[in-house]
Amino acid sequence: MSAFRKSTPWSAAVSSEPLPILPAGVPNHPEALRALLDTSESELLAWLDTIGEKKFRAGQIRRWMIERRIQSFEQMTDLSTALRRQLAEQFSFSTLQTVRHQIASDRTEKLLLRLQDGELVECVLMRDPGRRTVCISTQVGCAMGCVFCASGLLGVKRDLTAAEIFEQVLVLHRLMEDDEKITNVVVMGIGEPLANYKNLMQALDVLCGDKGFGLGARRVTVSTVGLPKQIRLFARCGRQFNLAVSLHAPNDELRTQIVPVNKGTGLTEILAAADDYFEVTGRRVSYEYVLLAGVNDQPHHAEELSGLLRGRNCHVNLIPMNGVTELVMTAPGEPRTHQFCELLKDRGIPATVRKRKGADIDAACGQLRLNRTATDAGGESNQAD
Repeated sequence: MSAFRKSTPWSAAVSSEPLPILPAGVPNHPEALRALLDTSESELLAWLDTIGEKKFRAGQIRRWMIERRIQSFEQMTDLSTALRRQLAEQFSFSTLQTVRHQIASDRTEKLLLRLQDGELVECVLMRDPGRRTVCISTQVGCAMGCVFCASGLLGVKRDLTAAEIFEQVLVLHRLMEDDEKITNVVVMGIGEPLANYKNLMQALDVLCGDKGFGLGARRVTVSTVGLPKQIRLFARCGRQFNLAVSLHAPNDELRTQIVPVNKGTGLTEILAAADDYFEVTGRRVSYEYVLLAGVNDQPHHAEELSGLLRGRNCHVNLIPMNGVTELVMTAPGEPRTHQFCELLKDRGIPATVRKRKGADIDAACGQLRLNRTATDAGGESNQAD
C-alpha cells in the first residue's frame, strides 16, 4: 500500500455493491434507446427523411436540446405531437440520469450522474461574481494514480463518449436560474482528458460550435497530467483553448512519487510539449501544483520550481490539498502556502492560490471520485448546512 494512503481499505470505507440497474425502458438501462445527442447531424437528417419530415426540423431539435433548459421531448412545443412521439420512440432524451444532487454552503452544486451502462461520474457547477464555471469529467475513473486525488482510487473503467462529456454541461446548465449562463468550462473532473482525446475534441467542437453551445474556446480549460504526444496534438487542433498541466513537483524523483505515470515521461519532455503548445497557440500555459504538507511545500521546492519555470510564459496555480477520506496527506497551513506563493512571485513566476469551492460536499479539486456506492441510488437533493 502507498505511504500516502490510510491503512483502512477502500472497501471498508464505502460499500462495494454496484448501484442497481433499472428495468428496461429507463434511460440508464444497457439496452436503452440510443441517446439523441449521440447521433450526428447527418444521421438525424437521414432519420427525419425516412419519416417524411423536413430538414429544418433537425435545427429545431438541436436548439431545443442544447440551448433551452428542457427535460423531455414533450417540451419541444414547436414540433408536432406526432414528431415528438416518434422522437421518444426512437431515441432516449438523455445519456445521463441524476442520482444525487448536492448544494454546498457557497452555492457550488455537484451532481452524481449515472450513465446508460450503470457507471457513475460527477460534475460540478461553481458560482463566482459575474462568472459561472462548470467542471466536467471525461472518464469513468482515472488511470493516472495521482496520490492526492480521489478520482483514481478505484482505477479507470472506460472513456466517456462525446455525448456523455458534452451533456454534463447541459445538465449543469439546467440547474441555473434564467438570468444565469455558463461563462467557463474546465475539463478537470474525473479522468485524464487527453487520454480520451478523440471524444473530448468532439464534445468541445459541439460546445464551441455555432450549432452547439457557442462558447468561446478561450473560456475552456483542459487539464492534463502531462501526456506530451497528446499535448502537441492538442496544440494543433485549431482552437484557442487554455492548457493546464498538473505539475505537483519540481523534479522527476518527487513527481514520480506523487504522479506515478511521470516515470514513463519525465518533466523535460512534458515541459517541452507545453512550450510547443505556447509556441503554436500563443496561449499562456498554467501549471497546477497541489501543495501537500511536508511533501512538496518546502521553500527549497519553491526555489527549484521557480528555476524550472523561469523564462516560460506561464502561471502557477497553487492548490492546497483538499481532504480525501482514504488518504493520509493534508494541506499545509495558510502561512506555508502564502510563503510558497510569495517565493515564486519574488523570483518572477506569476502565482496565485486557487480559491476552494464546494469542499463541504467533496466538490473541490481532487475530491471527485469514481463512486459505486449503493446508498447513492435515491436521487435526493442535499443542501449543505
